Amino acid sequence: MALGNHSTVTEFILLGLSADPRVQALLFVLFLVIYLLTVMGNLMMLLVIRTDSHLHKPMYFFLSHLSFLDLCYSSVTVPKLLENLVSQKKTISVGCCLAQIFFVFVTGGIEGCLLSVMSYDRYVAICHPLHYGQIMNSQLCNSLLCGSWGLSFLDAFINILQAMSLDFCEDQSIPHYSCELPSLFPLSCSDVSNSFTVLLCSSLVHGLGTCLLIVFSYALIASTILSISSSSDRGKAFSTCSSHLTAILLFYCSGFLRYLMPTSGSPLELIMSVQYSVVTPLVNPLIYSLRNNEVKAAVRRTFRKYLQYR
Repeated sequence: MALGNHSTVTEFILLGLSADPRVQALLFVLFLVIYLLTVMGNLMMLLVIRTDSHLHKPMYFFLSHLSFLDLCYSSVTVPKLLENLVSQKKTISVGCCLAQIFFVFVTGGIEGCLLSVMSYDRYVAICHPLHYGQIMNSQLCNSLLCGSWGLSFLDAFINILQAMSLDFCEDQSIPHYSCELPSLFPLSCSDVSNSFTVLLCSSLVHGLGTCLLIVFSYALIASTILSISSSSDRGKAFSTCSSHLTAILLFYCSGFLRYLMPTSGSPLELIMSVQYSVVTPLVNPLIYSLRNNEVKAAVRRTFRKYLQYR
C-alpha cells in the first residue's frame, strides 16, 4: 500500500476495547452472547415475515430486508472483535481492513436508505390510506430497494477508492476494535484531505439526505395524526410509527456522531461505534417484535405451527 520512501505496511494492530486480559474475557462473553442473540433475533424476523401471509405487506417487505442488513452489519465487525479478544496477535491485514471498511459503508448505507424508505411507507399508510396498496405496489417497492443497494454500493466504492490511494507510516496501531475510515486518517503519511472531503460529502449527502427525507415524512405524518379528532385513533396511528422512530434514533444519532466528529481515539468514539454496529442490530428485532402487535401475533402463530409439526 505504501509508495515512495515509506516502508510497506501490510497489517494494522487493532487496540480494541481494553488491554486488560480479565476485561477482555468478560467482553468476549458479552459480545458473543450479543452476536448470537442478534443472529437468532434477525433470523426469527426473516422466518416469521417469510412464512406468515399476514405480514406479506410493503412495510414487512422492507423490514425483512432490514433484518437481513442487521445480520450482515453485525457480521462485518463482531467476529473479528471476538477473535481479537481471545488472540495474542490482534492484527488485521491492510486488504482485510479495507474490505471491512467497504462492507461497513455498504451495509450501513443500505440500512440508512431502508429507514428512509420505511418512513415514506408509513407516510403513505397514514396520510393516504385509501391509496396505500396502489401507491406501494411491488414494482415501486423493488425499485426503492434496488435504489438503496445501488446508491450505497456507489458511495462505498467512491470512499474505498480514495482509501486505497493512502500511504501508511510505521505507526500501525488503530485505537479501535474494527477498521473504520476515520481511524485510518491519522495513520497516513500522505495527504488525506481528498479522502476526508469525499467522506464528509458522502456522509452529508447520503446520511443527511436520507435523514431529511425521514424528517419530512414524519412532519407530514405528525400533521395528519394531529388532525385526527379521535384520541384512540391518534394513539393507534402513532403506535404504528413508534418502533420505527426508535430504530431511526438509535442508528442515526450514533452514526452521525461517529463519522462527523473529529477522530481523537476517545472512548466516546468506541461507544458510538458499538452502538450502531453491535447494539442496533441486536435491538431492532426486539423493537419491531415487542412494539408491533402484528409481528407479535405472527410470532405466536409461527411457534404454534412449529409445535403442531412436532
